[in-house]
This record gives sequence, structure tokens and C-alpha cells, in this order.
Amino acid sequence: MAKHGLINSERVQAAMKRVDRANYVRNPHEAYEDSPQRIGHGATISAPHMHAHAVEYLLPLLHPGARVLDVGSGSGYLCGVLHYLVTDLDSGGPYDAIHVGAAAPTMPQALVDQLARPGRMFIPVGEEAQAIIQVDKDVDGNVTQKELFDVMYVPLTDQEKQRTAGL
Repeated sequence: MAKHGLINSERVQAAMKRVDRANYVRNPHEAYEDSPQRIGHGATISAPHMHAHAVEYLLPLLHPGARVLDVGSGSGYLCGVLHYLVTDLDSGGPYDAIHVGAAAPTMPQALVDQLARPGRMFIPVGEEAQAIIQVDKDVDGNVTQKELFDVMYVPLTDQEKQRTAGL
């Protein structure tokens, strides 16, 4: 991925190399294909290039001791990568960086509220049409959103099951 410009940081490349994707997929022979793979229970592990994008965009806030929240972590692969970038994955906010690995139908304000000042979130948003949104909160608490690129992710929750169950 570094050869193709998907990873620009040596830190990201080193962290991704330390976490063997073959330990997080059903078929280890397909672990290094650049495509999402089903991991069971309606969940997928994102394609490696999407993990690289997420970490590259969050990198300015991924320093030793940074607090990171990974929502929709499915396989846990990206948690492993983030661990090597911050060495502290305490689950209490506010968080310097938030990665969301499944699409929220709309921007979840509860996650925006959990961003530190400054903080950044990388999140897929949308139902039929989805895009990665970079959400930045500055030191004064001002929030900006920037659409980065179109994607197709599994939903953050199974909305149909929730509707059927009356939730």
C-alpha cells in the first residue's frame, strides 16, 4: 500500500505490519486481499486500504497516551493497529481520535460530544449513499465536518432487526 501512496507515514506502515490481518479473518489465505471480508454475524473486516485511510487521517491525533475510541470494531484488527500508535486504549472519554468502522445513518451527536478539544473522528455516514466524514473539534469546541470520499460500509447497527423488534 505504501508503493501505491495509500500509506504515507512510516508509523502507520510499521503499526499495520505489526498486526497480522490473517489472525482477524475467516480465511487466512485471503487475509491480504485489498477487499472487505465477511467475519460472521453480518459483520465484515474493512479492506486494508480503508484501515490505512482511517489511520492516516487520524494520525495527527494518534500520539502516545492519546485516548482512542473504535466504534463498530468487528474483528478488532484496527484496535490492534491503534494500540501500536497510542499504547493506551482506555475506554473513557473524551477521545483524541474516534474511528467508526460501520456506517451510521446520520452523524451521531453522542460521538461528536465524546471528541476531545482538539479531536478528530473518521466515520462513514449514510444509508444508501455513504461517505467518510472527517469531524474535527478545535480547542474552543468548534466542530467542522469534511466529506472525504464515497464508501460502502455495513450499517453500524442492524436497523431492520431493530425495527422488527420495535426498538
